[in-house]
Amino acid sequence: MLKTGIDVLEAQNFEPLIGLRVGLLTNPSAVNHQMISTYQLMLSAYNVTLVALYGAEHGAFGRVEAGEEVGAMVDSQTGIPIHSLYGKTYRPTADMLANIDVMVCDIQDIGVRYYTYLWTITHVAEVCGELDIPVIILDRPNPLGDTIAGCGLLSEFASLVGRFDVPIQHGMSIGEVLQMHNALWNPTPADLTIILCEQYERIMKWADFERPFVPTSPNIPHMSTVKHYSGACLVEGTTLSEGRGTTLPFEIVGAPYLDGRALAERLNDLELADVRFRPHQFTPLMSKYANIACDGIQTHIVGKNFNALKTWLHVIHTIKEMHPDDFGWRPPFVEGDHPPFDKLIGSDRPRKMLDSGATVEDIMQEWDASIAEFHERRQPYLIY
Repeated sequence: MLKTGIDVLEAQNFEPLIGLRVGLLTNPSAVNHQMISTYQLMLSAYNVTLVALYGAEHGAFGRVEAGEEVGAMVDSQTGIPIHSLYGKTYRPTADMLANIDVMVCDIQDIGVRYYTYLWTITHVAEVCGELDIPVIILDRPNPLGDTIAGCGLLSEFASLVGRFDVPIQHGMSIGEVLQMHNALWNPTPADLTIILCEQYERIMKWADFERPFVPTSPNIPHMSTVKHYSGACLVEGTTLSEGRGTTLPFEIVGAPYLDGRALAERLNDLELADVRFRPHQFTPLMSKYANIACDGIQTHIVGKNFNALKTWLHVIHTIKEMHPDDFGWRPPFVEGDHPPFDKLIGSDRPRKMLDSGATVEDIMQEWDASIAEFHERRQPYLIY
């Protein structure tokens, strides 16, 4: 049975933390094999002195919606301060770290560059390196396995949805990426310890782990959502609804002007591998088109060769072809910034290629060289 970093640390009776004041970056996705949270395990351990909690996007308790600022607070049950790393700052301040001797990070990533947790941990590692505070990563498996897919990130498009040049799917665990970050991108490398998973091979995917999937954030409720996310998240960069405010975020797409039946038929005619499209109507309760009826499709995975990036780029490309006057790219959130689609995908070239009539195959073919280069570049930092 798979043992994650917290399972291993618990089996060690938390020995690496004895005598130290511990800070913990976590959220509800971090559980042991019995579904007990890392936070609760540390609170219950007689030999662990937990003095501070840190929350990434969605907060330490995972209840804040995407993009919403999270404020500092105190856990009413324990009196432990909870510092937000998704509010006024993404980087911990010296004051936030003043009372800890070691920073422990345990949070379930989903293996996609857009997901912000990984980049929050890189900020933590950088500041801890500056302040000589050791960092311990309780490693967890990449639920998408060893698949590398998508383009890299140009530095001018760096943000919290991608700080450094890794592909959209990097095929690495958080511990592996943090080793890479510490060696290549951290100006003051941290004293970094990775507590490894046991009985884990990098080719494994979530179905191989024999453990339930805990929602990693409010709009990643199921493992099926994770499988879609590397492609479906790109819909956020358009004026289409990606299903936020429904029970099927990142599995549906729609807008008031779409004809779901015609769209599903057009997409099914492409005969993409291991996916089928079904007309679907919905009314989002929040986000784009809140409380407005939308027509569109649900995307159903029907086999192991489903390619999320290829599939969802075809969805965007097809809607753009069918509705050139209605389709739009979401404008920058801040004047002078890059459009959200460009920041997500890591470059303005794919958007410009789509606007000029290029095919999805044309776009993806350009990624082959960078994927091969990254495969070699990551080798020194792989653990499993």
